[in-house]
Amino acid sequence: MMQLEIVTPDKKIFEGQVTEATFPGANGSFQVLQNHAAIVSALAKGVVAYSGPAGKASMVVDGGVVEVKDNKIVLLVEKVLS
Repeated sequence: MMQLEIVTPDKKIFEGQVTEATFPGANGSFQVLQNHAAIVSALAKGVVAYSGPAGKASMVVDGGVVEVKDNKIVLLVEKVLS
């Protein structure tokens, strides 16, 4: 399992355990699984999707940055559109 945090300038949108997550990278979407190599990537407007013990969820974000390190994912987004 990985720890995922999704944060906007106003508030924390989500924090919890996930098994996988998919992000709208600036050069195309990409998926992160457990023990992924450390990465920092710019995000484009698009769908962020993730799966965990509570099931699957997704949201549309308006750009941002994602950092993956040591099974922790921090997603800093401009805003969540839906």
